[in-house]
Amino acid sequence: MLKKLVAANWKMYKVQIDVSDFFGKWNRLETPKEEIAFFPQDPLIPLAKSLLRPGEKVGGQNCSERKEGAFTGDTSPYLLKNVGCEYVLIGHSERRHVFGEKNEVMGPKLKNAMEAGLRPVYCVGEKLEEREAGKTIEVVFAQLEALNGLSATGYDIAYEPVWAIGTGKVAKPEDASLVHGKIKEWLEEKGLGEDARVLYGGSVKPDNATELLSSSGIDGLLVGGASLDPESFHKIATAV
Repeated sequence: MLKKLVAANWKMYKVQIDVSDFFGKWNRLETPKEEIAFFPQDPLIPLAKSLLRPGEKVGGQNCSERKEGAFTGDTSPYLLKNVGCEYVLIGHSERRHVFGEKNEVMGPKLKNAMEAGLRPVYCVGEKLEEREAGKTIEVVFAQLEALNGLSATGYDIAYEPVWAIGTGKVAKPEDASLVHGKIKEWLEEKGLGEDARVLYGGSVKPDNATELLSSSGIDGLLVGGASLDPESFHKIATAV
């Protein structure tokens, strides 16, 4: 059984001095018992990797569905693996809804990442209008179809309701548990995700982390803004 995963998605924040300052403070705090992974911008990955404590991991925020080639501005998962990544985020809501990445590209990305030796954290979740229309499960299941054709192990899922990301709103633990349970039922029915942890992401903060992590079916957290500060993220990472 894998440990709960608490992941810090730093998005397009921090430069080198910020990373050094973060880990200078972070490494003086008690080591969390959960698995910890940091997702900085690509150029910061080697620095972050060099400052990690034993057992802590680093990942990329996105990757290409291609191994290599004339694709300016894209990042190969093989390069992410080469510079020390063990994880990669795929399908984050900002990639889907800001950059327009379609669900059709997610399957090839997942496959390519796994072939490169990375463990994807595949993000799914509904927008506010889809939630209000009662389509949460329908939307999430449609996004999960990208997993078809993959092996039964080697990836995690992050349920991140789009309406709760960066808004201060958070799904009630019972609502999140319901969706997590449905995701696990879908995976079991398809014979997929035998070792998959289902994380929750969306305005996670120190004051709601304990309740979320203690809720049925929630196997970890994908943390955005609250992960930028070492003390804030440490409170979340030690919430259990």
